[in-house]
Amino acid sequence: MRRFFLALVLILGFYSCEKEKKHTLSEGMWLAELAVMDNEKLPFNFKLTKNTSGAYEMEIYNATERIAVDEIEISNDSIRIKTPVFEGYIAGKFTKNSIEGQFIKNSLDRIVPFKATFGIKERFKVTTPAKENVSGIWETEFSPNTDDSYMAKGIFLQRENKVTGTFRTTTGDYRYLDGVVSGDSLKLSAFDGAHAFLFTAKVTDSSLNGTFYSGNHFKEPFVAKRNEVFELPNADSLTFLKKGYDKFSFSFPDEHGTMVSLEDERFKNKVVVVQIMGTWCPNCLDETKFYVDYNKKNTPKDVAFVALAFEYAKTKDHALKSIDRLRKRIGVEYPILLAQFGSSDKELAQQKLPMLNRVLSYPTSIFIDKKGNVRKIHTGFNGPATGDKFVEFKKEFDTFLKMLQAE
Repeated sequence: MRRFFLALVLILGFYSCEKEKKHTLSEGMWLAELAVMDNEKLPFNFKLTKNTSGAYEMEIYNATERIAVDEIEISNDSIRIKTPVFEGYIAGKFTKNSIEGQFIKNSLDRIVPFKATFGIKERFKVTTPAKENVSGIWETEFSPNTDDSYMAKGIFLQRENKVTGTFRTTTGDYRYLDGVVSGDSLKLSAFDGAHAFLFTAKVTDSSLNGTFYSGNHFKEPFVAKRNEVFELPNADSLTFLKKGYDKFSFSFPDEHGTMVSLEDERFKNKVVVVQIMGTWCPNCLDETKFYVDYNKKNTPKDVAFVALAFEYAKTKDHALKSIDRLRKRIGVEYPILLAQFGSSDKELAQQKLPMLNRVLSYPTSIFIDKKGNVRKIHTGFNGPATGDKFVEFKKEFDTFLKMLQAE
């Protein structure tokens, strides 16, 4: 009988080990693909590893951007991957070398089919040498000849088939785009857990003619021409106080339900930077990281930052959780007030801030001097993906803030 139980234990142990082996993921490079519109696939690469405690971690790659993901839950053959800060997550089933599921954003009721395969390092397949080189500046129009038309500045660098860069617009940039030119076809993509962008275009030596896809819910055409001297309108001139208003004001609750306004003692005799933002917005995240870093490096006692969050989370509780998640992940020490939940609609946001001509962009920052006067309103944010433009912005920001402090 004793031998029987010993044999049973060994058999059960064997099957237990076999079962454990079936529910592991290969470590190393993976290629992920999101199914967007027109049967197009939006690819991105990630590296999967295990940390010292045995938990899986991921690093998502977009050109020079690295997004560390440490919230990966596994149960049998099910997996759930949650990217930092943002609400979106990937859920699906896996084998050792594959994952199939969906990229989900609950508050927007958006679901995008997702697939990942182990061992593929190429983001896009290159079938032929590049016929053209897209390095340089491109004057770009999205949704041309329509009421929804808007301008952008394409900034690209190409080495052989490989292309990196971004599109800048008056409201911000399209993040770290990563792709290739194969023959006369350009393909660029980016995935950051909030936005899933794919750009495809036919290329000549002086033109781009293509389509921009955002997830599987939106697409629009774009055209571009080479123009090395093209510039977008000044970001400080797009949003302003309407006639009849000489001050900026607000009154919104913090996470404890306490109403906060510019009349509060904490803002008296200080330069105030008011950030209009949302926790769902990658450009807002870039700006928030910059503000947090600036505060840590400069610790300005006579400068106060405050954020007004316009959240598309369906409930107040979910909106506050998103704010708390951002605060903890990024280390935000200044107040983030809940200005709106249930929608990030800019027209609704403008109604909450009627002194502004419009809310054109998330983010938008209002600079207020020590006397309470609005000195500048900066629309959008060109983050680190814009390279020299970001460096230029940081210098201008520091110079302007120090000027206001000195007054």
